[in-house]
Parts: sequence; C-alpha cells; structure tokens
Amino acid sequence: MVNTIDMQDMRYLNLFSKITQVDTRFCFSYNDTLIFCVPKLKLAMALWRDASNLRRLSDILRKRVRIIPAPRGIEDAKGFIECIVRPVVFNSLEVTPNELIINAGSQQNKALLMGRNKKRLLEMQDIVRNYFSREFRII
Repeated sequence: MVNTIDMQDMRYLNLFSKITQVDTRFCFSYNDTLIFCVPKLKLAMALWRDASNLRRLSDILRKRVRIIPAPRGIEDAKGFIECIVRPVVFNSLEVTPNELIINAGSQQNKALLMGRNKKRLLEMQDIVRNYFSREFRII
C-alpha cells in the first residue's frame, strides 16, 4: 500500500494512536485535510462517542481531520475514493488493468475534483498509485 512515511506522517500516526488507541499505518493529506485510514471494524473505536476523538485530533493539529475505512483491495476502490472526495460526487468509476478512470459527470464536478492548478488531481494520483498501484484519470 503506502510506500514511504516521512517524519511528519510518523508524528501524525503516533498522535492518532495515542488518542484513539487504534494502530494504523495509513495517513495522507487531501484538499488540506488529514485523512487516516483504519480497518472497517475499528472505525467506531477510532471515532469514539460523538466523534470526540476526531474533534480532539482536529483541535490539537489545528487541521481538518477525517477517519475513513481502509480499502481491502481494488473492489473497495469506488467506496474509498467516494469517502476521500466527499461531498463532491462522481458518476462512475471504471477499473482497468493499468488505471482508475472517474467519470465526473458535469463540468462543475470535474473542476471540483481537479482543483486549482490540478492540486487535488495530483494528490489523488499519488493516493491511487500508493494504494492500488494504478494510474488515475478524470474524464
């Protein structure tokens, strides 16, 4: 899955583990939001009552924080990408042997998925490359 973890990510993961009591190795940034991926069975434990752990992490880091279920394989790719880009919606996800292709639908959704100067597109390409070893395109 994720190939390298830099020192800042290691600090985030240690803080996450200390607060939530859930160990994970998956942490990345998308659209100025810090996203942690945990096993689906431990998602409720990571959030805790009324998402108190989420608020506590957000207050300490002074960043938006999200906790999503980790994908178990390429079959979970659509749900994983939907969780990352939420609230933006897309029409469909096509999986080919070499790439994942998102059909954005309207021009506005395509612009939201790409971001200014293609920032979100580049971030999503890195995420897909690390998690699924495939290229990523938006049409």
